[in-house]
Amino acid sequence: MLYRTLGRTGLQVSLMSFGTGGPSNLGQRTGLSPDGQTDLLRRCLDLGVNLFDTSAQYSESEAILGRSLQGVPRESYLVATKWAHRAREGSFNEPEALSKSVESSLLALRTDHIDVMQFHGVLPGEYDGVVERLYPEMRRLREQGKIRYIGLSEQFARDPEHKTAVVALKSHPELWDTIMLKYGILNQYAAEEALPLAQQHDVGILNMAAVRIKLPAPELLEELVADWKQRGHIAVDSLPEKDPLGWLVHGEVDSVIGAGYKFAAAHLGVSTVLTGTSSIDHLEQNAAALEDPHLPGPDSARLEELFGRVAEYA
Repeated sequence: MLYRTLGRTGLQVSLMSFGTGGPSNLGQRTGLSPDGQTDLLRRCLDLGVNLFDTSAQYSESEAILGRSLQGVPRESYLVATKWAHRAREGSFNEPEALSKSVESSLLALRTDHIDVMQFHGVLPGEYDGVVERLYPEMRRLREQGKIRYIGLSEQFARDPEHKTAVVALKSHPELWDTIMLKYGILNQYAAEEALPLAQQHDVGILNMAAVRIKLPAPELLEELVADWKQRGHIAVDSLPEKDPLGWLVHGEVDSVIGAGYKFAAAHLGVSTVLTGTSSIDHLEQNAAALEDPHLPGPDSARLEELFGRVAEYA
């Protein structure tokens, strides 16, 4: 496993980290047994994964992490979790709710501190309110030693141009130790501004959902490419109708999914790439892809030419 520095935190994090949300939700949506969940998380540790991302909103994921990692030396792994600042559309939770959520997370995770505490899914229009109304409480929790570092995650489906990340990095880079965003083959727009700003201000980037939904599903990928051709995002003759990214599979690249992980990690502004599978086989394949996080130069250049300016949820 390769390791990178998580921005100004100085933490050495595994290039592949494990996320407990997404379609699998740490196996809670795929029928994985409690023993299977523990085996999956312990295999992460065996592979060198040392960062686990979760949220109070991911069903019982925090509790599953706490149970499965019980007995593992706390200094050998890092936990990032999140809190939903939004009570309902246009309405914020009170600061006291953040403190209560942190206390509940600490109890569920069976730990006395959270390494990275994040505001969950901040939309561009909510950013100022989060900073003005809720950030002081996050700072107080850090002063109490209950959390170590402060971050935020974007809501990519509603913010494909990374406006939240960009405004955070331009307006208050000193407030944010980490930002979680989405960057991958089909979602390269973060390289335009967000990732360079993160590098400039030494903010750690957690890359979420880089290989999810369309990229690993051949039929959905074909439909997406056809749609982007029709709408003029890419040239009609730029890719074949069937298996449009199959040309990436050659040499050390054994699958489109593997190519996706390599591309997602190649940008040095990315500190770690999350995977959220409930399959140990898939976990091992993803880890193997990241042993060398680079595609051949001509392939990377072609991907950037094809998709680099597309700013859509995919």
